[in-house]
Amino acid sequence: MVGRKWSDGLLLAVLFACVWWPSAAGGAPGGAASKAKVDLKSSTYLHYKQEYRRNLLANGLGLTPPMGWNSWNHFACVINETVIRETADALVSTGLSKLGYEYVNIDDCWAEIARDYHGNFVAKNTAFPSGIKALADYVHSKGLKIGIYSDSGYFTCSKTMPGSLGHEEQDAKTFAAWGIDYLKYDNCNNGGTKPTVRYPVMTRALMKAGRPIFFSLCEWGDLHPALWGAKTGNSWRTTNDISDTWDSMMSRADLNEPYAELARPGGWNDPDMLEVGNGGMTKNEYMVHFSIWAISKAPLLLGCDIRNLSKDTWEIISNKEVIAVNQDPLGIQAKKVRSEGDQEVWAGPIAGYRVAVLLVNRGTYRYALTARWDDIGLPLETVAEARDLWEHKTLKNTFVGNISATIDGHSCKLYILKPVG
Repeated sequence: MVGRKWSDGLLLAVLFACVWWPSAAGGAPGGAASKAKVDLKSSTYLHYKQEYRRNLLANGLGLTPPMGWNSWNHFACVINETVIRETADALVSTGLSKLGYEYVNIDDCWAEIARDYHGNFVAKNTAFPSGIKALADYVHSKGLKIGIYSDSGYFTCSKTMPGSLGHEEQDAKTFAAWGIDYLKYDNCNNGGTKPTVRYPVMTRALMKAGRPIFFSLCEWGDLHPALWGAKTGNSWRTTNDISDTWDSMMSRADLNEPYAELARPGGWNDPDMLEVGNGGMTKNEYMVHFSIWAISKAPLLLGCDIRNLSKDTWEIISNKEVIAVNQDPLGIQAKKVRSEGDQEVWAGPIAGYRVAVLLVNRGTYRYALTARWDDIGLPLETVAEARDLWEHKTLKNTFVGNISATIDGHSCKLYILKPVG
């Protein structure tokens, strides 16, 4: 655990297990064990609270995974202040902001290649003539938050603008003065120094900047940031960049999953931004994509053109029930509990004594999948009610021991199981 006796995510999981999992407490739901409440003055809770406060970056942000939009997946370097303003407008007019999508994040290519006479960033005049401060004010006027991009190297990944290496305090103060709420911090052109040396420098700079700024470590899983990221940032990339294909998306999910126990409120594993709506996958594949990101407590950062949403894209990204799994206050990332060839079962506890269960058919043929209670953590005798989150219906039958579904290729079923007896 890299110098920590308990990871925060694991500690929360243990707390929850002691309160809810009947098998751990020796009783079924409804018994004395299930009626226990978390004592906020207990030594375990205080240990968690003190552990969090000892983190280098304890800024109170990211208590649930961040939700919003990022410019890179759809626009790459072809961005300007009009796109950002119209995206903010669209998040509000579509109702997405009310669902929790609050960050409007500008990615690479927003600055001039040279700093000014005083060494400050200069917004690219051809793309952002009004400046970033005016743009931040506009985004804030919509009730939203704004994010910016930099790099822990001498240049960003596009090599079209400078990075922040050696300018951390100056840049952090600039971002704070502009009203920035989120910083995505990349890992390119760094001179070969380790990220464990470079990233904490920006962490300390942000602490001094006078404004809470969500710190996203875009380190690509280079030096396993999940092992050290909790004391440095609010999220950490566990994978290389995603692309808009089934294989890329699933491989990012696979690489992210082993670090599940290290995610917790205030610090999240990040398998990269969402590709839903960019056109490279089918609707069913995008539903799998959104489901895995949701149950994995990954940041839900949309990467499509919000101004031009299709009906299918809207139905996926606006699914309140799936979003609620992602935003569950327990903050426990689901695990892949069974993997038999192309058939997978993902599961994790959520609030209200419930379990989120995802059945994924990675193959190309229709197949029957089963989630068994002993795999997902329910006592074998538990009677459970199942809510289908994509069909928006509670199944008529209750289930004991397992739940099964026949699923098309590259498709999924996402349930919430609630013990009822």
